[in-house]
Amino acid sequence: MIRVLFICHGNICRSVSAEYVMQTIVARAGRCDDFLIDSAATSTEEIGNSIYPPMEAALRRRGIPIGQHRARQVRWDEYEDWDLIVAMDDENLYYLNRCLHGDPDHRVHTLMEYTDRPDHRIEDPWYTRRFDKCLDEIVEGCRALFRYLTEKAQETSSSPETKEHVDLFEMEDGDIQLKGISAGTATVTLKVNGAERSFKVEVDGDDDDDWDE
Repeated sequence: MIRVLFICHGNICRSVSAEYVMQTIVARAGRCDDFLIDSAATSTEEIGNSIYPPMEAALRRRGIPIGQHRARQVRWDEYEDWDLIVAMDDENLYYLNRCLHGDPDHRVHTLMEYTDRPDHRIEDPWYTRRFDKCLDEIVEGCRALFRYLTEKAQETSSSPETKEHVDLFEMEDGDIQLKGISAGTATVTLKVNGAERSFKVEVDGDDDDDWDE
C-alpha cells in the first residue's frame, strides 16, 4: 500500500483539497485498495475546523467528493507511517522540519515537484482568495504524483531483483516446467483448477529448484 500525507499550514484549504483530489483520482483508477491518503497541518490554528467554505465551493464546482473533515496537526511520531509527506510551499517545509524533527528518510516533498514545474509552490488561497486557481494547481500536482507513484510501482514489480518473467507449462502429470530463467529470483503465480497461488522461486542453475512458499 502507498501511504501519502498532504500538508499545509492549517489543513482547511490546500492539504485537505489535495487529499480529496487524490482520493478521487485513485478511485477513478480503481486503485482504492492500493492507497492510504490523509492530510494535516503544521500549525494548531485551525484544529477541529472543517474545510474552509470557499475552498469547499471550488471542490464542489469540480465535482470532487468531500468527506467529513476536521483539521489536525501532524505529529512527529507518525513520520514512519507515511511513504510520502507532501507539502504545498516552503513555509510548510520549514515547519514540517520542526514538527517531525527532521527528515532522515527523505519522505518530505512538495506537490508540484512531480510536475513540469518542480520549483513552483502552491500559494495559500486564504490570502490570495484565488481558490479555483489553487485547485487547478492541486489537480495538476496530484495527477502528476499519481502517475509518478504508479509508474514507480510498476518498475518495482518488474525489477529483476524482485521479479523475473517466467513461462510456465503445466504437464499432464501435474509437474511444472520453468523456462526463461537460468539463475536468480522469480515470483510466479500458478493457477490450477481456477485457484491461484503465488510462490517465490530461487534458481541457482542446478537441476534441482528450491521453492519457498
